Amino acid sequence: METVVSGIRSTGNLHLGNYYGAVQNFVKMQHEYNCYFFIADLHSLTTHPTPANLHSSVKSVLVEYLAAGIDPEKATIYVQSDVPEIAELYLYMNMNAYLGELERSTSFKDKVRANPDNVNAGLLTYPVLMAADILIHKATKVPVGKDQEQHLEMARTFGNRFNRLYNTEYFKEPVAFNFSHNLVKIPGLDGKGKMGKSEGEGNAVYLADAPEVIRKKVMRAVTDGGPTVENQQKPEEIQNLFDLMKVVSTQDTYDHFNNLYNTCQVRYGDLKKQLAEDMINATAPIRERINAIAADTDYLRKVAQLGAHKARESASKTLREVREIIGFRSF
Repeated sequence: METVVSGIRSTGNLHLGNYYGAVQNFVKMQHEYNCYFFIADLHSLTTHPTPANLHSSVKSVLVEYLAAGIDPEKATIYVQSDVPEIAELYLYMNMNAYLGELERSTSFKDKVRANPDNVNAGLLTYPVLMAADILIHKATKVPVGKDQEQHLEMARTFGNRFNRLYNTEYFKEPVAFNFSHNLVKIPGLDGKGKMGKSEGEGNAVYLADAPEVIRKKVMRAVTDGGPTVENQQKPEEIQNLFDLMKVVSTQDTYDHFNNLYNTCQVRYGDLKKQLAEDMINATAPIRERINAIAADTDYLRKVAQLGAHKARESASKTLREVREIIGFRSF
């Protein structure tokens, strides 16, 4: 089976965008590929979380991966910092990464603009650590969104550069991979862009959100004054609500409100109430599993230890061979 690697930063709970855009596909992939799904706690250090927040965020993502249906017996779920081989490969790859190419990274430039007082070396070398995450398992497929394609290209660059430098064909080129033919983009509730953790608390609906929290968030979603002519094009904030409804509601419900909009009879309050209830129903099974798994400390410990063992088995083999290729040898 081909190897797939994907990670998610441990910066809080998973939201509907994470679930429908990625995790739902992970659940299907685990039956057909050799999957490594990791919690990127090393990456999260660029924003300097407190020790308590770092641990609780890692736990949240681990719990929600399991609650969403990822099976630790079928896929390898692990915490990035439990696999020290990644950090060592990151060091070796940094020696072959150049300042100019790292400074040209779109995500680095965006982060510098957004946080000019926190331009740390970890932000600059973020793509190198991402490359190490992928190359450590010699992955050939990486599920990425549009905003991560440049990082994947850089992972190919670093792997190929290593091969040229040491006259080997050790690292294969990882390619972008979309398991589903239909890419699901989940918009936020703020009327613009995709759902995300960094866009403000009210923008994202989290898998762990209680029903009353979901209702409040959805009722505050941005809308306009309503359609003024039949069949007019929906503005972005309204299209976003219909796109969300397309994911969590039945086709009949979507068609009902779409027809009301097209005939200038829609009441946004009714639409939002329906959307909120459909979100609550769609996330209810996961929310119940989250609460049960979060309370089972022994089970979480076993999952994390199993994942670390499986991930280190793969990573240590790669690192042993990389060290030999570079020329590190014991006396």
